[in-house]
Amino acid sequence: MDFNKNKPIYLQIYDHVCERILNGEFRSGDKIVSVRELGIELGVNPNTVMRAFERLQMKEIIATKRGIGFYVCENAKEKIMSEQKKEFLDNAVPELFKKMDLYGITLEELTKIKDNR
Repeated sequence: MDFNKNKPIYLQIYDHVCERILNGEFRSGDKIVSVRELGIELGVNPNTVMRAFERLQMKEIIATKRGIGFYVCENAKEKIMSEQKKEFLDNAVPELFKKMDLYGITLEELTKIKDNR
């Protein structure tokens, strides 16, 4: 995983786990990789992974079963989608419209791009 210098690593790990849930790699009720395993996989300190896992637990996306590991919570996918949709609408969409106005891009042009994908 290539890390972005402009965003804390633990938040990027949080996003990485969320993405794995959204793409179906981790499903509701599944046991996910351990802190140590993910740290090795990503080449980061396990404490950094734990910080991401704590955030995931706080958002009720994952839960721990003492002595067993971390599991994906029920409705985790829906919670992630709701959170990311809000972030997208609050941040990316206004920036997109700003750029569209600046460059003179119309909604029809965007629709053509979408239809050609």
